[in-house]
Amino acid sequence: MEKELLEHGLNMNRRKFMSRMSIGLGSAALGSLLIPDLFGGSASPEEAIMRGLPHFAPKAKRVIYLFQNGAPSQLETFDYKPLLCKMMGENLPESIHGTQRLTGMSAFQKSFPLMGSYYNFNQHGKSGAWVSDLFPHMSKIVDDICIIKTMNTEAINHDPALTFFQSGAQQGNRPSMGSWVSYGLGTENNNLPAFTVLLSRGKGNGQGVYSKLWTNGFLDSVHQGVQFSSGENPILYLQDPDGIDRGTRRKMLDQIASLNQLELESYGDPEIASKIQQYEMAYRMQTAVPEIMDTSKESESIIKLYGADCLVPGTYAANCLLARKLSENGVRFVQLYHQGWDQHGNLPTEMKGQAMDVDQPSAALITDLKQRGLLDETLVIWGGEFGRSNYCQGKFSIDKYGRDHHPRCFSIWMAGGGVKPGMVYGETDDFGYNVVKDPVHVHDFQATVLNLMGLDHEKLVYKFQGRRYRLTDLYGKVVNGIIA
Repeated sequence: MEKELLEHGLNMNRRKFMSRMSIGLGSAALGSLLIPDLFGGSASPEEAIMRGLPHFAPKAKRVIYLFQNGAPSQLETFDYKPLLCKMMGENLPESIHGTQRLTGMSAFQKSFPLMGSYYNFNQHGKSGAWVSDLFPHMSKIVDDICIIKTMNTEAINHDPALTFFQSGAQQGNRPSMGSWVSYGLGTENNNLPAFTVLLSRGKGNGQGVYSKLWTNGFLDSVHQGVQFSSGENPILYLQDPDGIDRGTRRKMLDQIASLNQLELESYGDPEIASKIQQYEMAYRMQTAVPEIMDTSKESESIIKLYGADCLVPGTYAANCLLARKLSENGVRFVQLYHQGWDQHGNLPTEMKGQAMDVDQPSAALITDLKQRGLLDETLVIWGGEFGRSNYCQGKFSIDKYGRDHHPRCFSIWMAGGGVKPGMVYGETDDFGYNVVKDPVHVHDFQATVLNLMGLDHEKLVYKFQGRRYRLTDLYGKVVNGIIA
């Protein structure tokens, strides 16, 4: 009996404690709405207070990441290797190949015939950067971009390589880069999410993309990427059902918020505060999203700049234009995925179609941001998950060849947001197989992106299950050579 009375007394104390704390918890919930990144699951109270603010003065306010899913060949884009054309058909020297791990698609080849590019290269701009003839529009913006030719990764297959770029780990369920930026900086526009995702598919062989690439992982769910679709409703379940007007919707949300508030006061779970915020965000987005999706107010010059496809929802061109509009309206991280770059066979034909999809819109985005005065504060990234082999995969063919995966060196470009324009960073060997100067690992790339956003990759941490996690894991060095 004494034990039961003691437990009853403790329960009463808990009730009293929780009732007295309700005002404080209610304030916390309200704070999570007004300052979304102030609360929730941080490694320490100090980090909770500082979250939402950069660690130092940022060079970029927002990111637009044009991810070319499937891995475009560096040897047909930005890494010109005339030696491969001279040695066409000769076997790749073993001294160059070394002990490089190969995929199961070419590991059992008896020979590795070198394959030069089917397409010509020319130098462009004041920088004299070499660009394939496949990209006539990008060649015109070389003085606005920084081409990095020495990206490298350990991942050799698509899914782990793509996941590694997005989350800093080859296995899934880690927070994506966009989620980390949202966690670190919050949103600039309370009517829109901090992190959005756009998907498109090209003419080539595609690799799948999955929601794990824009997951919040162990971060609060408010930091998950919000996917926009090309259908009638760009965000599922955002519109009111038939027979429900805005006033009724508002009353319903108020009632749900009241119930969630009771749960928050009872359990103190910060995820409940995130749910309250998400309902409110969805309500505000009902007005903001249709306005952003509307392209009818875009000038003829803008439509011409991006190409006619920008008026076709779900195309790469339309997503590039939408990315500009989202970024312009304060979305911190806009992630595009364009599928179709997996050219294991018939590369000359397939890659030409892919290039036609992305060349004009990608260049247009840079030009558009620049003429609006937004490029300096917007970091734009273009590239895939790894590169392509310098040898022909399978049967040798001059005009129908394919290339296997190649993680040792590949090319991407970055522009705006504090990146040095008009430069080529790093060097690969004459065979386009190994890095010979200024390597940039995926973790280095991630550390640099965070740095440009004013975030120290070693300080942007989250404690989960007893361990402090960060996007760059235990690695990564900022590539100061590309920062203006």
